[in-house]
Amino acid sequence: MRKQQSGFTLVEIAIVLVIIGLLLGGILKGQELINSAKVKNLANDYRVIPTYIYAYQDKFKALPGDDSAAVSHLGSSACDGSDCKNGNGNGVIDGNWNDAASTKSETVEFWSHVRIANLASGPTVTTDGSFTPRNAMTGVLGVSSTATGQLQISGMSGTYQVCSAGIPGKFAKQLDVQMDDGNTAAGSMRAVPDGSAMNTAGTATASIVDGDNYTVCMTF
Repeated sequence: MRKQQSGFTLVEIAIVLVIIGLLLGGILKGQELINSAKVKNLANDYRVIPTYIYAYQDKFKALPGDDSAAVSHLGSSACDGSDCKNGNGNGVIDGNWNDAASTKSETVEFWSHVRIANLASGPTVTTDGSFTPRNAMTGVLGVSSTATGQLQISGMSGTYQVCSAGIPGKFAKQLDVQMDDGNTAAGSMRAVPDGSAMNTAGTATASIVDGDNYTVCMTF
């Protein structure tokens, strides 16, 4: 007598496929939520850094990093043991936005000043390995004036620039849509490939590669 062969019915197979579809949908939705949170985190950097400048100016009538009386304003005891020092007071945050902490330029001192003033969190000593601020993608984050030679992306206008590196192209495009005009080569927010020289022209949105990393700058 022939033994009957068992197997899955169409209903069982359909149920399995539905379950797999739900699992995949949940994974994709979860990844979408994670990416959305990262973009919001990145966007927040561009919003909060200007508040450091305005709050410091309101409190001390000086520009953080450039403050020629920083030690007096912040207290010699607070500056003692850190790299807190006076700026030249010329009304410009001198230095490149991504200067290494060891240079102790005004763009580096900016972070010491706003942190000691309790406007931002983080270490005040430049020798601390975590002194240089990082974004949600672990890329370098910085600020400087848009003086000649310090502008990262050519053609941008404004007094200051906030730049953030290591941002995937797909996030760079989302940031520009969310915070500017959706064109990564124009407006107050633009993007260039990581490692680009100063005064490099912005990369057009159509040329942004989702998987490549970019430096995104916003001027204000």
